[in-house]
Amino acid sequence: MNTPRALITSLLVGPVLAFAQAAPLTVCMAEDNPPFSMARKGQVTGFDVKLAEALARELGRELKLVPFEPEVEKEAMLTHEVNAMLSAGLCDLASGFPLLASDLGPPTRERFKTPDHPGAKPPRDRQWITLGTLVPSQPYQGTALVIVQRAGSPVAASLGDLKGRKVAAVAGTLEGTLVAMYGGGALAKDMVSLGQREDMWAALESGRVDALMVPSAAFDTHRARRPGTTLQAGPARPLGINLGWVALSSKAELLEAVNRVVARGASSGDLQVWAREAGLSWQAPSLPAVSGSLSLAGLLRD
Repeated sequence: MNTPRALITSLLVGPVLAFAQAAPLTVCMAEDNPPFSMARKGQVTGFDVKLAEALARELGRELKLVPFEPEVEKEAMLTHEVNAMLSAGLCDLASGFPLLASDLGPPTRERFKTPDHPGAKPPRDRQWITLGTLVPSQPYQGTALVIVQRAGSPVAASLGDLKGRKVAAVAGTLEGTLVAMYGGGALAKDMVSLGQREDMWAALESGRVDALMVPSAAFDTHRARRPGTTLQAGPARPLGINLGWVALSSKAELLEAVNRVVARGASSGDLQVWAREAGLSWQAPSLPAVSGSLSLAGLLRD
């Protein structure tokens, strides 16, 4: 007796479908970007991990995290590295991506190598990966700058409040540029230049400088590493750049799931809870969701 075609199909296709549904959700995260993501001793923790876990539950899939180390050379660009990871099939999604229009859409380079990641070959032996088109999710976190001072100092809400005080300007950073340019050099007389390898927190705590401007997430990280610190931050100043997730255009359905999780987390307060658990000061995303550029003139206004 012939076996019905439908039965044969179910026997052959059923296990394949079950395997496809069981395929893990792979997410790339920077390995040293606390409090968003940090890899230590084989474990990845941080705010982005909380969101990834919620996304895996939403999709009913096992979660696999792939930490990577962005290159430090000037010619290397995060957008190309993330694109290479996605285009090589190493992950389905990448978290913590600055939503700038210039870094999204079709790539500006045809090929790029992946950054360091578990199992990667030495850089010279890695293949050049043909890059795809990057598509963003809705933002889940805004970015901001804060002015940090020692306890007991008058709280500074803007750079204008720091006139007459020793203000740190870390070379090669956005914050250092803002300090140097503010008011046409109004802070230059008391400005203290620091190299990127200098310990700016030690400079502040020792009194070498009276204040410094940093991303709010950087101060969150310092507080996590030094729980007893008495340093204090003034009001957050939004940068107008949001963080989101990215995927290749062929994975648009995953970004729709990210958007559902983010929207639900924002309305329920889960995003704020996850941020607090990760030691992050949550910043509401700003409009527009994807920024065209960073306005120094806007940041220099009090």
